[in-house]
This record gives sequence, structure tokens and C-alpha cells, in this order.
Amino acid sequence: MGSQGRSGSPGNRGPRESEGGEATVARGKRGKRKGKAGTGHGGRGSGAEGKPGLQPARKTAGPGAEAGPGQEGEEGAGVEEGPRSSGKRDEESAGPGKEEERRLGAERREDDSLERARERGCQAWGGIPGTRTAMAAAGDEEAAAASYLDMRALGRLAQVCRWLRRFTSCDLLWRRIARASLNSGFTRLGTDLMASVPVKDRVKVSQNWRLGRCRERILLKWRCSQMPWMQLEDASLYISQANFILAYQFRPDGASLNRQPFRVFAGHDEDVCHFVLANSHIISAGGDGKIGVHKLHSTFTVKYSAHEQEVNCVDCKGGIIVSGSRDRTAKVWPLASGQLGQCLHTIQTEDRVWSIAISPLLSSFVTGTACCGHFSPLRIWDLNSGQLITHLGSDFPPGAGVLDVMYETPSTLLSCGYDTYVRYWDLRTSARKCVMEWEEPHDSTLYCLQTDGNHLLATGSSYYGVVRLWDRRQRACLHAFPLTSTPLSSPVYCLRLTTRHLYAALSYNLHILDFENP
Repeated sequence: MGSQGRSGSPGNRGPRESEGGEATVARGKRGKRKGKAGTGHGGRGSGAEGKPGLQPARKTAGPGAEAGPGQEGEEGAGVEEGPRSSGKRDEESAGPGKEEERRLGAERREDDSLERARERGCQAWGGIPGTRTAMAAAGDEEAAAASYLDMRALGRLAQVCRWLRRFTSCDLLWRRIARASLNSGFTRLGTDLMASVPVKDRVKVSQNWRLGRCRERILLKWRCSQMPWMQLEDASLYISQANFILAYQFRPDGASLNRQPFRVFAGHDEDVCHFVLANSHIISAGGDGKIGVHKLHSTFTVKYSAHEQEVNCVDCKGGIIVSGSRDRTAKVWPLASGQLGQCLHTIQTEDRVWSIAISPLLSSFVTGTACCGHFSPLRIWDLNSGQLITHLGSDFPPGAGVLDVMYETPSTLLSCGYDTYVRYWDLRTSARKCVMEWEEPHDSTLYCLQTDGNHLLATGSSYYGVVRLWDRRQRACLHAFPLTSTPLSSPVYCLRLTTRHLYAALSYNLHILDFENP
């Protein structure tokens, strides 16, 4: 009985069985490793079941395989199988019940180790600053595969476990969806205008723009009727009231203003018709025919006579000011402090100028006129020489004046006005025909327009303060928001938007449409 439980001859260096049934693996010459001598399938081998605290030995062969004579194990520990026993003792020590228990215990330990490794991996991901960036960099293949999922599939994937919820917050997975969404902060060329805000959060808000879900409120009121104009910069709102420009500070939510303005810019004798922000300056155009130059962060103000009649529009880029007036001229001015008031070019437009915009390339500018003559109301002029470059369009009806015009890229621009159309022009294809147009369904004059640089258009109508949202991939209007009732019917004079809010300036008040918290 004693010789059957022992291992083979001393030269084999196999595992020895102690009296308690514990097996000790001999130390090899190249390393040390403690383990439990595995028993082969069907009762082969001499080791009995080890203590519960011992770690299971590494598997070097499948069940039922036996090590040949002189075969060495891993890490230099030569573990060999002893001579075959008669089978009686093996049946007593390793019956079917104990064999099943050993198998289940090994599977449980393996599952526990995998779970611990997974938890350590999740903790490691969560502890790294910039988790979304690290995940995107480490899992390029997974991110590339998941980026083909739609928004609903990504949302369901985030509910599986914590790791997937963190993984599906990567900006890389949402960029394709965001570029196809409305007002998500991406331009048509793919430029991210709001890199500091997670893309996933912007996609959530963009669904409210698409569905027209918002909360309408009034931010400011004034007693008498105005024709306000406004601009946004960072956390500040600049709005004109009569002959003043007031600067208000937004509260952290972006949906409310501090009651008192923190700056007031004055200098015009009549109402401010238009103004722009450029190079830390406010360039304003007044009904008194003057242009005002104000420093944003100081009391410096200069005004000079520019036109014989009211200045309806002004723009400034790259240190150059262009202005358009009711006196049927457009003029080019330098912004340099030593040259203020020195006109560089005077352009005879032969019609009243309602809108003006400088090209992003600083090589030309476009004027929108009243369309009372026999020529197109949209014309492009050379900024350096003042010469006419081209006319835009050839089918404008008489009186189809252009009230607002804006460049999107150096070769594309948008216009709207009295003919109730928004037109999209691409100078690379044709100057005679617009690429696409959208018609105001109630035949109202369009006073202003705004775009997110990608798919969203917002327009302001002349009756009842109607703001309309358009998807440029469709012809029909998406949503309409009437902001005034019949007794207080007013045009929408100016529109501005962010990824969360839309601001509309009317005759008596300033409205906000909050799409973040509808």
C-alpha cells in the first residue's frame, strides 16, 4: 500500500505524496514554482486534491494527456508522471464526485481572476485624466467598429456595463453622427467649433433642434419701439437700443442675463442701425451718417462722418471697414488708429445699400441693394481696387431688395430679403444661378438669417415675429415659432444662435429659445 502511493524511481524527480495527501512540486534548476501535482483524467497520477488555499497549477496539456518519461514542465520544474497504479487507490482518493468538485473549483477560480482583471482594467481607465481620449487612442479598432452604430444603438450599448458606458462617451464615436445633426458645433468642412464640449452632449441637444422642442422666454424689454441689432461674444451679449450699445453678461446657464449692463457705448446722434465686433473694437453705423469706433475694454470712442445719409450696414475684417448707405454708395475705410476717417474707395452702387459682407479671404466684399434698378441687387466688388467683379443672379423681380447677406466660406454665401426667399450661392459653380433656395411659406419679408455652418438655417420674418428653422437638406420648413401676437406684431430684426440657445431681437423685447432645457 505504501509503495503504490509514492512516485517513481528517484531518478525521475517526480512529485512526492505526503501522508496527508498533499503533493509538492520539486524545485527545478532554472526557477522555483510551487504548485499542486495534477491528476490525469481517469485516475492517472499520484497526487491527491490539494488544500483550498493553493493556486491551481498551470495547464500544460488537455484532460487525459499524460507526460512522457523525462519530459520537463514549464519554468524548469521537471514534473513527470510516476508509474501507473493498479487503480484501486485512485478510485478511493479521486472518485467521480471529487473530480467534479475539482473541475468546478478550477472554473470558479478562473472566472474570479478574469472578473478581477476586468475590474482592474475599468479602474485603470477611469483613473486616467481625459478618459474619453485615452479610450479612443487605446481602442482604435473597437471605436472604428462602434462608430458605424447609430445614436440609438450607442445609447443601448452604454447600458450594458460601466466600461461600455465610459467607452461610448468617446468623442470619436459621435463625430459622424454629430456632423449629420443640426447645430452640433461642426461646420460643413468638419471643423469642430466647440471642442471643449463633449460631442455626445451636443448630439443630445441637437435632437431638440430637430424636433422643435424648446422653452421660450423674454430676456429684455424696452418701453418704446426699437430696431435692435445684436452680437454675441463669449459670455457677453451686445445689443443696440436707440443711439446706445449695451453690453450684458450672461449667467452660467446661458439662458438669463444680469439685469444691469456692464458697459454702455454711446456717440451717435441718432439710432444705431448696425454694428459688428472686430479686433477688440465695436464698429457701429448710425442713422446720423457716421461710423463709430469703440474699444471693447476702454472708454476710447471715435466717430467720423462717413456718408451723406444714414449708414444701414457695416462690416470689418482684417483691419478694413466697409460701409453701405442710403445715399447709394459703399465705402472702404482703414481701422488703423492713425488713419481713421480716411476713405480708401468710394463705390457708386446706384441703389440704396441694405446689407454688406467682407469675404473671408479679404479680397472682395458683397453688397445687397434695394433692387430698384435694372441690375442684380447682389454684386461682388474688389476690396483693393473697388472695381466690380461680378453680379449674382439674373432673375430677381423689381423690389427684391437684399436685407441680409453673409459668407459661409470664401466661395459660398447666403442671402435673404423682400422677395421672401433664402438663396444659397456657390461661386465655384455659377454666379447666375443660386445652388438652392427656400421660400417663406407665408410670403413674408425675411429680415435676417443665421446658420450653424452646416445643416441648420434660422430666419426671421416681418410679421408676428416668426422665427423659422430649416434643414438645408430639405425644401420645407422644419418648425415655426411665432414670438408676438396680433396687437404687438413685429419683425425679427436680428437673430443669433449657439448650440444650446437661439436669441431673437424684436421691436419691444429680446426673446430666447432654450433648446437645452425644453
